[in-house]
Amino acid sequence: MSVRGTIDRIAPTRRPDGRVAQHQSWKKLTFLHWRVPEAVLRPLLPEELTIDTFEGDAFVGLVPFTMTGVRPLWAPSVPGISNFHETNVRTYVHKDGRDPGVWFFSLDAASRVAVTVARTFWHLPYHHARMSLDESETAGGAREISYVTERLGPPPVPAGCTITTRVVGDVSHAVPGTLEHFLAERYILYADTGGSNKRELSIGRVHHVPYPLQRAEAVSWEESLLAATGIARANDAPLAHYAEGVDVEVFALEPLGSAGT
Repeated sequence: MSVRGTIDRIAPTRRPDGRVAQHQSWKKLTFLHWRVPEAVLRPLLPEELTIDTFEGDAFVGLVPFTMTGVRPLWAPSVPGISNFHETNVRTYVHKDGRDPGVWFFSLDAASRVAVTVARTFWHLPYHHARMSLDESETAGGAREISYVTERLGPPPVPAGCTITTRVVGDVSHAVPGTLEHFLAERYILYADTGGSNKRELSIGRVHHVPYPLQRAEAVSWEESLLAATGIARANDAPLAHYAEGVDVEVFALEPLGSAGT
């Protein structure tokens, strides 16, 4: 049964209280999604979290994009460190019918420094990767965005993706209650910050204006990132959306039990 009518999906979009930890910009985002049976995802998730569904369907997302201006609140951007490409594999969860958010199965980034910082301080499953992003224009004038990710480590390797999407729709903001809003407008993340000996869930929040979302078509896609995290998917073409970018405030992680949820 879908819970989209009972979960408050507007509250997370509002700017939260708390301490801003970082400023970032997320640019040239492609959102690819496949429907996946809940039974495939359930063993890979903490038992404290519930899989978030839309009209009974669970989803796994593959999101390549580029990060710019990544910096802590007190520091300027640093060339060669603050800008890098990233690709994440994710699904959607909530806690007791509240706080719909993201669970990251993996995040690949083309920056050793970013990977080290994120694994150490944010406890997120980052991997170092060789990545590229290219833009082109078709004969008909449509934009195509191509991404390549090749994971270098830590394992599991090999893993990567080669994806080309064509932007076909006009810019709009996703309407609450729609599938587009369910998939794209996510402002909460959950992470296991307990280390190797115990599980301790934390919650993090981000804030930005709504995505300038556009419909897209997956022109070609080859990927092994989902399989590397233990997810089997159908060979169907993914749902595709594109966003040119947003500026983001990132708030510090808090233990789940003390985050006001």
